Amino acid sequence: MFTTKKATSADCMLINKIAAKVFPATYKQILTQDQIDYMFSMMYSPENILKQMNEEGHVYFIGYKDEVPCGYFSVEQQDTDLFHLQKIYVSPSFQGYGVGRFLMTKAIEYIKSIHPAPCTMELNVNRHNKAFHFYELMGLKVVRQGDFPVGNGYYMNDYIMGMEI
Repeated sequence: MFTTKKATSADCMLINKIAAKVFPATYKQILTQDQIDYMFSMMYSPENILKQMNEEGHVYFIGYKDEVPCGYFSVEQQDTDLFHLQKIYVSPSFQGYGVGRFLMTKAIEYIKSIHPAPCTMELNVNRHNKAFHFYELMGLKVVRQGDFPVGNGYYMNDYIMGMEI
């Protein structure tokens, strides 16, 4: 059985721990190890997760399977009717069991709970990430693409996918 819990500042270390497994596994075939290390530190140090929560408006949720943490997502409201799914990741050992679909559904439910009117949800996905096909199956479509600087001379080569909810 899957459940989610809205994360608090006390969960920053847990998110960091899950991300330490998920992030390198997700990008090892796409990015250099140096870029993975740089981006992981930039996005997933407990201090940066806390900053995202407290200063940047990211709302994190942790997914559980039978009380074992198995993934997470975060949502940021970017405009009145625009929400960005900043992160959605499933631990490698839980992939293929429906956790991603469950987390995506919970992200949409969360957005609708705080914004019942029609709106758009977008996310970035690296153009070479196999998750692209999962997002298509979930109903998202490519709305634009770009090469986005992430610092230290690195770029993410992403599609921005979106859906009306």
